[in-house]
Amino acid sequence: MSVISRIFYIFVQNNGHSMKKQVILPKFKNGLSQMGENIKLARKRRKLTAMQVAERAGISRSTLSLIEKGETSVAMGAYFNVLRVLGLQDDFFKLAADDEFGRKLQDIELL
Repeated sequence: MSVISRIFYIFVQNNGHSMKKQVILPKFKNGLSQMGENIKLARKRRKLTAMQVAERAGISRSTLSLIEKGETSVAMGAYFNVLRVLGLQDDFFKLAADDEFGRKLQDIELL
């Protein structure tokens, strides 16, 4: 499973119902922190304020702050809306697209 696939897994919600607190291993928390930093840098490169992005994404300024920190408690939809505002929604659609491990499992089953 790729790092992106693992990050995607972290954000999976249970049909909008509250879930138990997710336990995230430190090495994956670092990946989320890097993703948050990348989002923050993308916002700054576009010379957009945090308030502008939050308003356009339909989230609060504090939620954007959590996203830019890579917090696991933020809904995946909020991450997507921020990426959409920044014009990076295609990156979101690449999550879990290259499922090399899954394809190998499928190939083994076909044998």
